[in-house]
Amino acid sequence: MWVPTEHEKYGVVLANFRGLVQFGLPLEIGDTVQILEKCEGWYRGFIIKNPAIKGIFPSCYIHLKNAHVKNKGQFETVIPTEDSVITEMTLSLRDWGVMWKQLYVKNEGELFHRLWHVMNEILELRQQALVGHLTQDCISTIKQHITARLDWGNEQLGLDLVPRRDFSMVDPDNISVTELYQLMERRHRRKELPVQASMHHLFVQMKGLMSASLGEDLEAFLFVYDSRESRPIRHRFLVRLNKQGVPSAAEKTEKQCTLFVDLGSSDLRKDVYVVAHIIRIGRMVAGEKKSVCNTQYRRPFGCAVISIADLLTLDSKDDHLLKVYACNVESEWFQIHDNVIRKVSSRYSLVGSNAGLSMSLQLLHGDMEQIRKDYMRIFTRNISITKRLGFADIIMPGEIRNDLYVTLEKGEFEKGGKSVARNVEVSVHVLGSDGETLKDLVCAGSGELGAEQHHSFVLYHSNSPRWAEQIKLPVPLDLYRGLHIRFEFRHCSTKEKGEKKIFGFSFVPLMQEDGGILSDGTHELLVHKCEDAANAQDVARYLRLPHSKAQVTGNSQPARSSKESFWVTSFLCSTKLTQNGCLLDLLRWRSQPEKIADCLAKLKDIDGTEIVKFLQDTLDTLFGILDQNSQRYGLKVFDCLVYIINLLQDSKFQHFKPVMNTYIEDHFAGTLSYRDLIKLLKWYIDRIIDAEHHEQIQQVLKAAEYVFKYIVQSRRLYAGASGGQGEEEFRCSVHELFKSVHLFLSHESKGISPITHTQAVFLRSFPTVCCELLKVFLVREVAVLAHDTLGSLPVAAHTDCPLQAVKLQCIANTVESPLYTNQESRCVVLPVILRHLQLHMQEQRDLVMCAHILTSMLSAITKDGTGSGESTATEEVNIIMDSMAGVLLRTILEVTNCPQPAGTALRLQYQDVTGEFVACLLTLLRLLSDKDYQRFLSRFPSKEELMAFLLQLFTVFEILIRPDMFPKDWTVMQLVTSNVIITTLLYLSDALKKNFLNDKFDFKVWESYFYLAVVFINQQCLQLEKFPPSKRKKVLEKYGDMRVMIGCEILSMWQSLEEHKLTFIPGMIGLFLEATLVPQPDLRNVMIPIFHDMMDSELSRSGNFKQVETKLIDKLDSLMSEGKGDETYKELFNNIIPLFGPYPSLLKKIESETWRESGVSLITTVTRLMERLLDYRDCMKIGEMDGKNIGGTVNLLNFYKTELNKEEMYIRYIHKLYDLHFKAQNYTEAAYTLLLYDELLEWTERPLREFLGYPMQSEWQRKECLHLTIIHNFDRGKCWENCIILCRELANQYEAYYDYRNLSKMRMMEASLYDKIMNQQRLEPEFFRIGFYGKKFPFFLRNKEFVCRGNDYERLEAFQQRMLSEFPHAIAMQHANPPDQTILQAEAQYLQIYAVSPVPEGQDVLQRDGVPNNIKSFYKVNHIWKFRYDRPFHKGTKDKENEFKSLWVERTTLTLAQSLPGISRWFEVDKRDLVEMSPLENATEVIENKNLQLRTLIAQCQTRQMQNSNPLTMCLNGVIDAAVNGGLARYQEAFFAKDYIANHPQDSDKITRLRELMFEQAHILEFGLAVHEKFVPHDMRPLHKKLVDQFHMMRSSLGLQPQEFPVLVRATPMHFASGSPRNCRTPVPNAISPDGSRMVMRRSPLTYPAVNRYSSSSLSSQASNEVSNITGQSESSDEVFNMQPSPSTSSLSSNQSGSTHVNSSGPSSNRASPLPSDKHKHSRDNLCLSPRDRLCTGVFPSPLDPTARTIPLQIVDSTSSRPEPNLPTLEKGAGSLGLGTRSYSPMPTNKSPQKTSMPPLTPSPIDGLPPGGLVLNSPARSGSCSSGISSLSRCSVSETCGMDPATSDSPVPLPMPLPTLEEPMVRRGSKTPPPYSVYERNNPRRATPLPHSLSVPPAVDASGLPPKPHLNRSLRLHSEPRPRTVPRKVSQL
Repeated sequence: MWVPTEHEKYGVVLANFRGLVQFGLPLEIGDTVQILEKCEGWYRGFIIKNPAIKGIFPSCYIHLKNAHVKNKGQFETVIPTEDSVITEMTLSLRDWGVMWKQLYVKNEGELFHRLWHVMNEILELRQQALVGHLTQDCISTIKQHITARLDWGNEQLGLDLVPRRDFSMVDPDNISVTELYQLMERRHRRKELPVQASMHHLFVQMKGLMSASLGEDLEAFLFVYDSRESRPIRHRFLVRLNKQGVPSAAEKTEKQCTLFVDLGSSDLRKDVYVVAHIIRIGRMVAGEKKSVCNTQYRRPFGCAVISIADLLTLDSKDDHLLKVYACNVESEWFQIHDNVIRKVSSRYSLVGSNAGLSMSLQLLHGDMEQIRKDYMRIFTRNISITKRLGFADIIMPGEIRNDLYVTLEKGEFEKGGKSVARNVEVSVHVLGSDGETLKDLVCAGSGELGAEQHHSFVLYHSNSPRWAEQIKLPVPLDLYRGLHIRFEFRHCSTKEKGEKKIFGFSFVPLMQEDGGILSDGTHELLVHKCEDAANAQDVARYLRLPHSKAQVTGNSQPARSSKESFWVTSFLCSTKLTQNGCLLDLLRWRSQPEKIADCLAKLKDIDGTEIVKFLQDTLDTLFGILDQNSQRYGLKVFDCLVYIINLLQDSKFQHFKPVMNTYIEDHFAGTLSYRDLIKLLKWYIDRIIDAEHHEQIQQVLKAAEYVFKYIVQSRRLYAGASGGQGEEEFRCSVHELFKSVHLFLSHESKGISPITHTQAVFLRSFPTVCCELLKVFLVREVAVLAHDTLGSLPVAAHTDCPLQAVKLQCIANTVESPLYTNQESRCVVLPVILRHLQLHMQEQRDLVMCAHILTSMLSAITKDGTGSGESTATEEVNIIMDSMAGVLLRTILEVTNCPQPAGTALRLQYQDVTGEFVACLLTLLRLLSDKDYQRFLSRFPSKEELMAFLLQLFTVFEILIRPDMFPKDWTVMQLVTSNVIITTLLYLSDALKKNFLNDKFDFKVWESYFYLAVVFINQQCLQLEKFPPSKRKKVLEKYGDMRVMIGCEILSMWQSLEEHKLTFIPGMIGLFLEATLVPQPDLRNVMIPIFHDMMDSELSRSGNFKQVETKLIDKLDSLMSEGKGDETYKELFNNIIPLFGPYPSLLKKIESETWRESGVSLITTVTRLMERLLDYRDCMKIGEMDGKNIGGTVNLLNFYKTELNKEEMYIRYIHKLYDLHFKAQNYTEAAYTLLLYDELLEWTERPLREFLGYPMQSEWQRKECLHLTIIHNFDRGKCWENCIILCRELANQYEAYYDYRNLSKMRMMEASLYDKIMNQQRLEPEFFRIGFYGKKFPFFLRNKEFVCRGNDYERLEAFQQRMLSEFPHAIAMQHANPPDQTILQAEAQYLQIYAVSPVPEGQDVLQRDGVPNNIKSFYKVNHIWKFRYDRPFHKGTKDKENEFKSLWVERTTLTLAQSLPGISRWFEVDKRDLVEMSPLENATEVIENKNLQLRTLIAQCQTRQMQNSNPLTMCLNGVIDAAVNGGLARYQEAFFAKDYIANHPQDSDKITRLRELMFEQAHILEFGLAVHEKFVPHDMRPLHKKLVDQFHMMRSSLGLQPQEFPVLVRATPMHFASGSPRNCRTPVPNAISPDGSRMVMRRSPLTYPAVNRYSSSSLSSQASNEVSNITGQSESSDEVFNMQPSPSTSSLSSNQSGSTHVNSSGPSSNRASPLPSDKHKHSRDNLCLSPRDRLCTGVFPSPLDPTARTIPLQIVDSTSSRPEPNLPTLEKGAGSLGLGTRSYSPMPTNKSPQKTSMPPLTPSPIDGLPPGGLVLNSPARSGSCSSGISSLSRCSVSETCGMDPATSDSPVPLPMPLPTLEEPMVRRGSKTPPPYSVYERNNPRRATPLPHSLSVPPAVDASGLPPKPHLNRSLRLHSEPRPRTVPRKVSQL
C-alpha cells in the first residue's frame, strides 16, 4: 500500500534505472528526485527538473538527503538543507548545462570552452566543500571562489544577478527593499568599476647579461631612480653574475629576484626608471695580461635603464632585453644613468652590438597582504624585499625599521708623489668604541647578507673620484651609542704586487654626545693621513680628532691634509630613533622644566613622522604637564593635543588612530583631565561668534571627537576611582558646554562666513561626540542633546552654503549611530531628522545624501519591524509616510524626468539616487498594512489632493515598470518591485471605487489606473513563458502569476464602471488589446470579455461599433508588429468553443447578441488581419532581405487596401515595402512600390501634413518628389522606358507652369534615357514557377504557386538553392506534377520549382521590323502577365524509328494576378490554362522558332554585333547536320507521308504551313551560309565547306531545286540595323547587284526602285554578290543621336528568289517618323503601358493593325530575266491600288562626326513572310510584282512628316551634351523632401481605386500651348483630346 512519506522527501539517483516496469520512471545517475509515496522498497515521485512526469522507482537506487518541506500536501516544495552556496551551485550547473549545449549549436566556440573549464573548476571546488574536513577559513575561501565563478558564468550567459551576503543568496522577503537594492548595486558596481589599487609593487628577476664574453665575474645593482628629483627612491638590489653572464647561484632563484615594494601611484611616471649598474670584478684595465697583477678590483662596466611607465603598456610576462651602455669618460660614471635617460649620447656608447641585460619585470597591484595571497609562488622561497628610502606614503603602526643609508659621494685627494693620479678604493667599516669591527652590519644591496666591510669600485687614475655608491647599515637600536663608521682610502697600483696600500682614512660617529643620531644630509669628512697602518688602528687616538670640517677650529693638526676631503650622504629611516633635539627635550621635561614652554611652542614644527614614532610618550608628556601645571601650560598643552589629534587625520598617519584609541583605553591615566579639557573647549566655543580668526578654533572643533574621548575616559577613570563622585557636576558642565554649542550653531550668517565654516567643522564630528557621551549618559538624555543640537541649526540657508551638505552628512552619521538604531532614542530624533530631510528634498538639494539618509532610516526600521518592536516600527513608518510620501514621489518624478549627466561618475551617481529613492518608496509601501493605507488615504483633506497623490503614485509606478529602470539582470529587484506595486494597487482599488465613482467620477484617475495595470502586465520580467523552467517555477512558487491577478482586478474595476464605460471607448481599446496579446491563457480569458462590453456599449450609444473596429485594427497592427500575439490569440477571438477556463471566446459571446451579424463580421475581419500580421511578423523576425519579408508585406498591404480600405496604413506599408526593396537592391520593384503612393496624389496645391519623414508641403511638391525618386529607382533598375513616361509627365507639368529650367533638364534627362536604351546592355532575367505546399508555410504562401523574377545571372540551380536557404526546412520536389492532398495537408514544407518562359502580349514593337534588339529585349521580359511551361509526352504507341509522329506537348499557361515586374519579385498565379499540342503543331512551332533564331543570328553577324561567328556556326551546324533528331527529314517522313495526309485531312493547312516553313528554313540556311562564308575564320573553313556540302544534300533530300525557292518563299522587309526607320532622316540606298552596290538618289516623289540582278543557279554565286555588300559602309542621321546599331531579334526579312529583284521604296506609313500631331506620336508609350490590354504571343504573331495588313499577291513566273520592262507596270499598278509610295532622298556627301561608316541593309532571304503569300503594293511593302523581293529602307521618311529630306549640302548636326539623372533639378517651392510621407485630408475622402486598376486620365496634347497654372486642372487636361490616349498611370507598366 502506498503511503505518503514523512522524512524521505529528497534524494539523488545513484545508478541508471531504465523504468521498464509498469509506471516506471526512467532515472539517470545524478538526477535529483522528490519522493511523494513509498511502498515495500519502492518510491513514487518525480525528477525535480521535470515535475510533470511521475512514476515509481526502487528505493535502493536513491541516496536520501535532508530537506526542508514547504507547503506540505499536494503542492509541497522540497528544499535541501545543505549549504546555500552548494544548492545554488547545483541549480546553476543544471541550467548552465542546457545553455552550454546551445553554445555549441550556435558555434560560439570560445565561450563554450571557457564555460566548460569554469564548470569543471566549480565541480572540483564543490568536491572540496563537501569533504567537511576543512577549516572555516578554507571553506570561506572555497565559497568565495565558487561564487566568483558563478557570477562570471551568469554574466556571460545573460542570467540574473544574484544578491548575496557572505557568499549566500539572500531571500528578498527577509530583508528590506533598500537593503536588497544596496546589495544589488554593490555587486553591480563591483562588476562595472574595478577597484583601483593605491599601492603597487615591482617584481624583478635577473636572467643574465646576454652575449657577454668578458671572462670576469660581474655584479648587477638594480634600483629605482627618480630622474625628476635626480635621486634613487629605492635601495639597491644586488645580483652576482659569473663569467658567462648568468646568475652565480642559478639553482637559487630567490637570489635572482626581488620585490620593490610600496610604489605609490605617483611613482608610476614616465620619469621614474629601473636602473641597472654593472660592476666587473677583475683586472684594472680590461684585456691586460694576467702576469701584470693578480689583484681583483671592482671596476665600472655598463648601465641599462627602463621606464616603469613602459611596464604599464608592455606585456609583463615577456622578458625584457635592455641595451647596456658604457661611459666614454670613466669619471662620469656617477651620472651615466642620467646621461642615458636624457640621451646625452656624446657621453656614453653601446657595449657591444649584441650585448643586452635580460630581466623579467612585472607590476603587482594591491597591498602586501593581498599580494601574498594572489602571488604565492613569489613568496615560496624567501624572496628579498627591497624597501624604499624612507617611509611609505602610509605608515602602518607596528612597522619596525632601523636602517641607516650611507652614500659614498666623492673625494678630493693629492697625487701623493705619483706622476699620475691615484686609483682610489674606499673600504667601509663599522667599529665600536673599543675598536672592534662589527660583523654583518655593512650591506651592499638587498640581495646580499651583511658583511664586515665593503669595498667601493675603483676609478682609473682619478684624484677626484665620484662614486655615488650607496650602502645600508642595519645597526641595532641598542648599539648606536659608541659606534662610528671608518672609511679607509687605498691606492690600487697595477704594477706593485701584494696588498693595497692605505694612504688615509675618515670617520664619522653614529650618535652625538647629546644622544642625537647622525643628521641626514651630506657631510664633508676630513681625510687623515696614514703613513703607518698601525696608526689607523688606534681608535682611541683618532676619535679625539675632529671628523668633519665643521668641527675644525684653529690650526689644523699635522696628521690631516687641508687639501683632501671626502663627502658622504647619510639618511636615517627609523621608527625608534629621532634626530630632532626639540622632541628629545620635550620628552625630558621633568629634567629640564625651563624648556617646557619653548618645547610646547616648537612641537607644531616637528615633522609628523617623528611625533607618531613616539606617540604614546608624547601624549604621556602632555597630560603629565597638564596635571602638574594646568594654569600655566593648560592652553598650550591643549593646543599641542589638538595638533597631534589632527595630525592623525592626515592620510599618511590615519592608521595610527587605533594606536591612539588603544592609548586612551589602556594607557591614559588623567583622571582629572576632563575638567580642564571641558573648560578649555568651552573657552574656545564661547569665543567663536566674536573671534576674528577662526583657524585655531576650527582646528579645536575638528579634534572634538578625540577631545571628548579623553573627557569621557577621564571621567570614567575618576568615577571608578572615586565611586561616582562629581556626577552632577560633570553633567552640568557638559550641558553648559552644549548650550554654548547651541548658541553658536543657531547663529545665522549672510552668505559664506568663517562662522559658517566653523559650524560645519563641528557638525562633522558631532555624531561621534554623541556616541562617546553614550558611555556616560543615558541614551534618551543623549538623544535629547542631539535633538536640541540639530534643532538649533538654521532651517533656511543660502543655496551655496557649505553648511547644508555638512548638516546632511551629520544627520546621516546620526542615523547610522546607536542614537537611531535604538528604538528608545529614535522616536526622539526622528521628527527633527524628517524636518531637515523634507526641506532639502523639496528644494531638490543634496539628493544623493538625502537618498542615503532615507535608506538608512528605513533599513533600521525594517530590522526592528519584527518581534516586540513591530507596533513601534509601524508608528514610525506612519510618521515617515505622512511626512515624506508626497515629497518622495515628487522627487522621483523630478529626478527621472531630468536628462542623465554625460560623465560616467555623474551618471552612476544619478542612477544611485534614482534607485535609492525608488527602493525607499517600495520599502515604505511594503511596510504599510491595510489599516495603514486606509489611515493614510483618509488624511487627505480634499478629493483634489487625493487625486493628485494617486496620479503621482501611478506615474511613479509607470516609471518603475520601465525596462531601463533597473539593469536587465536585476530580475530579483524587478519582481520585488512588481509585487509591491500589485499589492498597492489592490489596496487602492477600493479607494478608487469609493472616491472616484458615480457622481464623483474622475476620468483621469481611472485612465491612469487602467494604463498602469496594462503596462504592468506587459513588463518583461513577468513574461514567464520566456524563462527557463527552473526560474519559472521559482517565480510561480514565490509570487504566482501576477499578470492574472492584475487582469482579474482590471475586469473587476471595469465592471464597476457601469455607465461610465462609454468614456473609455475607443481610448482604452488599444490598452486592453495589448494586455490580451500576452500569451497567458488565463489572462486572455479574463480580458476578452471586456471587448464584448465595449462593443455592446458602443452599439447602444451610436448604433454601430465603427470606432471599436477602427481602433482595434490600428492597434493590432502596431502591437503585432512589435512581436506580440500568437495563433492561440487568434483562435481565442475566432473559436466558438470556450477556451482555457470559465470565460467563453469573444465570438461565442457575440453569437448570443442581437448584433451577431456585424459582430461576427468584425471578428472575422480582425482574425484575417491577424493571420496576415502574424505572417508578416514571422517573416520580419528572420532579419534578412528575402522573399518572405517582401511577400508578407505585399500580402498585408493589399489587405489594407482591398478589404479594410485603410489608406493611411496602406501608405505606411508602401513605404515599408519600399525600404525592403531598396535594401535588397530591387530598384525596379522599389519604384513600382512607390508608384502606389504616387498614384494616390494629384497635381494640385492642396497642403499635406508632415508624416513619415515628409515635410509639410503641397500635394504637387510631394508628387514631384515621388516622381523624381521613382525615376531614380527605375534608372538604377535599367527600366528606362518607364523613366521616359514619368519624365514626360513631369515635363508637361513644368511646361504648364512655365518652369522652363526644369523642363529643359527633364528633356535632357529623357534624351539621356534614350541613349542608355540604345547603348547599355540589359540582362534578360529568368522566370521561375515556385509552389509552396504544406501547412508549415506562412498563410500567404500556403498551398499556392507563384512566378518569380530571378536575379541577374541567376539560373534554375541557383534559384533553387536560394529558395532552400530561405526555407531551410523545406523539401524540394523532384517532379513537375501537381501535388496531391497528402502533400497539401502535410505538416511540412514542400517546394516545387521549375523554369517558365514569358509570353509577351500583343505589343506591336515586337512585330515591327527594323526595331533594334536593345528595344525589343525590354518588352520581351517586362509587363508580362502570362508564362508558359511545356511538358513533352507520347500519346499512343511510340514509333521507335521516328518519335515525332507521337510526340505531343502539354502546354501550361500561367496567368498572374499582377504583371512582372511589379511591387514584388513574385506574384501569385491567378489562372492556369492547359492545352495539348499535336505532333504536327509542335513540329511547325519548332521549325518556326528555329527560323527566328537563325534570322536573329544572321542579322547580328551582318551588323557585326557578334564578336565572333561561333554562335552562328553552331546554329547552322545544328540545323544542317542534325545528328540528334535527324533534322527536317524526320518531319518529312512523319507528316508528308501519304498515309498521314490521308488519315488527317483536317491538317492540310497545317501540313502546307509546315512545308512552307521547311522551304523557308532552307532558304535562310542558304543565305546564312553565304554570310557565314564572309565572316568565318580561316581555321573554320573546313567546317564551312562541310556545312555547304551537307546543305546541298539536305536541299536535295527535300526535293527542291534552287529555282523553286522564289515560288515557295515569301519576302518580308529587312531589319533596320540602326533602329526604327522612323528615326532616320537621310535615306540610305539598299540596292545590291552582282556587280556591286550603287546609290539610288531621290529625284521625284515617285517610287524609284533599285534593280538588283540575282541569280540562283548556285549557292556560291547566289551568295557571293549579296554578301560582298554586307561589309559595305553607309551612314545615317541616327548617328547624330549617338545611336548604336542594334538589329531586332524578333523577325528577319526574307526575299523571294527570282530572276529579277526590285527593292521597294515605299514602306508603310507606320514606319515613318510622324509629326507631333500624328496619331502615332508616343506610340512607344503605349508599348510601355497597360500590358493587360495587349494580348500577343511571341510564337504566333498577331496580324498588324488594319492599316498594315497585307493584300494577297499572285505569284508570278520567275523566268523573266530583267526587271526594267516591269517598272512602268509596277508604277501603274501601284497607282491603281491607291497606295502611298515613298521615294528616296539624295545621299548626303558629308560624313557623320559620330561614326565613319555603317553597313548598308541588304535584302536577304531570311525575312519572315506572312501566311497569306506576297502582297502587292501593301502599306508594308510596295514594289514590282516580278521582283519577288520587298525591302524597306531603314532611312525612309514618312509622307506625313512635313519636312524636306536633308540634302547633300545640309550639315549633320553635332550631338548635344545630355543631362544625367544625377544633375539636380530646380524645385518649385522648398527643398525637395525625402521620398516618404503621407498627406492629411481636410476634404472628404476621395475614392481611390486600386493602383493596378486606376482610371487613365486624358492625355495632354503636347503640340498645344499649355494653359496657365491658375486654370482648372480638368480644363487643362481635356482642352484638346488626342486621337490616341497616352496612359499616365505608371502602375499600368
